[in-house]
Amino acid sequence: MGEEEQPATETKPLTGRDIRVSDAEREHVVEVLQKAIGLGMLNLDEFTERTDRALASKTRGELNAVLTDLPGLVHPAAGMVPRQQQNPWAPPSQHAYAHPSGQVMELNGKYSALQRNGNWLVPESMVVRNKYGATKLDFSQAEIRHPVVHIELQAKWGPVEITIPESAAVDTNSITDIKFGNLDDRTRSNGRPGTPRFVISGRVHGGALIIKYPRRGFFG
Repeated sequence: MGEEEQPATETKPLTGRDIRVSDAEREHVVEVLQKAIGLGMLNLDEFTERTDRALASKTRGELNAVLTDLPGLVHPAAGMVPRQQQNPWAPPSQHAYAHPSGQVMELNGKYSALQRNGNWLVPESMVVRNKYGATKLDFSQAEIRHPVVHIELQAKWGPVEITIPESAAVDTNSITDIKFGNLDDRTRSNGRPGTPRFVISGRVHGGALIIKYPRRGFFG
């Protein structure tokens, strides 16, 4: 007896859209969406809905679907190439949308304290990442050349303390997530006029976010 002929099977060729994504890619797209809400591209409901879709995505095509209408935020390998060839899978500092001027300072720490104080030059935009360590940013004596300073926080398991000049104000409406901690704005300046204005976005897990004015003297 001859061998039975096996039915032919067709294998569909994979494209960039079909490639599976990792947890790191999903989390990075969520960070992209956080920047988009900070720039006013998305409202809170849109951010929440797109974040849920991003975290449930299995392929690059599904993941890109939450970014297609945001300029320059589509992965080229997924078959939808933006005009400026931006790569949303690269580190956030390489994104033009981090701030229009592209001036971004990155501060990174792990199991250590991050601190800036005294007379230091403040950029238009900062990304601060710290795990298992305290973060202190003191702008009271800093050289601030911009009317608005953007600060993205990615802090886990450590407190964050931000000191702003007495003439300044903060905007904390773009903070997307605070878990196992609290926001303590001792300046009570959120939404009020003030120069410079510190726009704070991102998330803080496992620690308090304290915003305050400089400590005055005993008789001040």
